[in-house]
Amino acid sequence: MSEQAVWGIHAGKHGEAHELFVKNKVIAIGWPKLGDLSKYKDRDTYKKKYQEVYGGPIGALGNRAGMFYRLAREMQPGDLVVYPSKIDKQVYIGRITGSYMYSPDIDRRFPNQRKVQWRKNVPRTTFSQPALYEIGSALTLFQVKNYTDEFIAVLEGKPSEELLEEEEIGTISEDVEEQTKDFVLKQLKKYYKGEALEGLVVHLLEKMGYRARLTGKNNPSVDIIAHKDEFGFEPPLIKCQVKTEEGTIKLAPVEKLYSRVNQNEYGLFIALSDYNDKVYTFAEAKHNLRLVNGYELVDLILHYYDELDTKYKNTIPLGKIFLPSVTK
Repeated sequence: MSEQAVWGIHAGKHGEAHELFVKNKVIAIGWPKLGDLSKYKDRDTYKKKYQEVYGGPIGALGNRAGMFYRLAREMQPGDLVVYPSKIDKQVYIGRITGSYMYSPDIDRRFPNQRKVQWRKNVPRTTFSQPALYEIGSALTLFQVKNYTDEFIAVLEGKPSEELLEEEEIGTISEDVEEQTKDFVLKQLKKYYKGEALEGLVVHLLEKMGYRARLTGKNNPSVDIIAHKDEFGFEPPLIKCQVKTEEGTIKLAPVEKLYSRVNQNEYGLFIALSDYNDKVYTFAEAKHNLRLVNGYELVDLILHYYDELDTKYKNTIPLGKIFLPSVTK
């Protein structure tokens, strides 16, 4: 295991600090009423100040006091930081480049900050399931201890055997829904390259109530035709292209598909990865064009999972579980 210090951080329960992290190139935590954390010298002082401002039994404040202490005093320039984003499902890896800053003028909600240089961002599915569990910590700021080598290997472009192995989900965690989606997307990337995914999409469209068929090799921009009636005479007619390549989808293939879509037809572009901003801007201006990225395809598969043929369930093995229902 590497001796390089690796820290993990979250951007709020719903990713509220995502834009601050990415655009301002910082990591940050909240609790603004504590003021400048550099004024406090040790963990006990952080505990006492937190209790004074926010309340609660002081004996239960160790983890939060530890977060404040780590950000203000333990982290060092050169340390690695890992940020799993809930907004775009990417894992950002960077290096801390500066000392602790108290910057309420930049963001009043997250004033406790450190500068960071983001070096790489990759899909969550790049990592093994245990590594994802570790960075799914319930704490806002924590030290990564068990799977540091995976994150360092990805940063350095040196994939290890651990990264190439498929890990089965064996335990239930707080992020079970997100982890299940990661698992399904990994299985799609493993078993459904090229035409194999086209066949799955045809099957999925049929379960959604469409009649769907593959178009053939002489129509490279349109892989699938789908329609509601038996012969395809009645609108809507859907022309679909499916892409399984790694990397962000650029505008050219989406434009090519849309050039084959008539005014009374619909275009559907499905990719296992995601699209760049130009593609989303292009699609927003087209009332009859729909983009589906990898995680949105996973959502559809999960919704219709019970109706899928056994051959598809065998490659995406999922079991039903019961979870506590939280009611307000």
